[in-house]
Amino acid sequence: MADIHGSCGGRFEAVRYALAKSLDTVDVGASAAVYVGDELVVDLWGGYADAERTRPWERDTITCVWSTTKTMSALCVLILADRGVLDLDAPVAAYWPEFGAAGKETVLLRHVLGHTAGLPTWQQPLRTEQLYDWSTMTSLLAEQAPSSVPGEVGAYHAITQGYLIGEVVRRVTGRSLPTFFADDVAGPLGADFHLGVSPEDDHRVAPIIPALSRAPELLSRGEANPPVPADVANTAAWRRANIPSANGFGNARSVARVQSMLACGGEAGVVRLLSCRRQAANACWRSSSPAWTKYWA
Repeated sequence: MADIHGSCGGRFEAVRYALAKSLDTVDVGASAAVYVGDELVVDLWGGYADAERTRPWERDTITCVWSTTKTMSALCVLILADRGVLDLDAPVAAYWPEFGAAGKETVLLRHVLGHTAGLPTWQQPLRTEQLYDWSTMTSLLAEQAPSSVPGEVGAYHAITQGYLIGEVVRRVTGRSLPTFFADDVAGPLGADFHLGVSPEDDHRVAPIIPALSRAPELLSRGEANPPVPADVANTAAWRRANIPSANGFGNARSVARVQSMLACGGEAGVVRLLSCRRQAANACWRSSSPAWTKYWA
């Protein structure tokens, strides 16, 4: 059975077993973490950080977590809304005036968070490398018309959501979304999660191992616009870019750390990032449900 490192509370031994089994069968390297309240009760890792199985997966190994990045970006909007800087029921154009063109004046910030903004992709054919040009990508979104009535049709904004959220955050704070997240979320929580990754952390990154074949449901959707092949995450351009819907880098511990704060009513230890929402009993609701996650190469 695969050699697993880290710590695991007695009642969560099944997690250790499941991780070892996955590394013996389908996975190359992975980490798993569970918080109960503010206690990290599972912190495990094992396997390898490369397809050739020459680099062990270490305690501080991180990898591209794709759409889990969206949860971090959306959290930044919730924090700003909680502070009164943003209103989820306000039009996006209230913060980004150019966005109100082409019939998008009724697109609300909550529509962007809920994937109902009518901008699931760019209408103009694009190349992958254009994703690295923030100004161009956001300008194209500001110019194009919605593909559906805002708020009525759900369509996964796989890549566009990060640009929409990020530009609103930039407009109201003067900071890029990666900077805001690092300063106001990851830093205070001590979470080793990054929107994009710096050169000094490259040695810690486990590269993405593309699947040998695409799932049928993905093939039926055709190519994305722009195409985002799995191995693009292994390039320096992707790692340095600002793509806050897809190029987050972290591990199970860092993701669980952030999500445990949400599960505990906006507080983690002595750090509070969201105000306490009063319930009928005029007390703070705290969840004892585990905040868990797993990441692999």
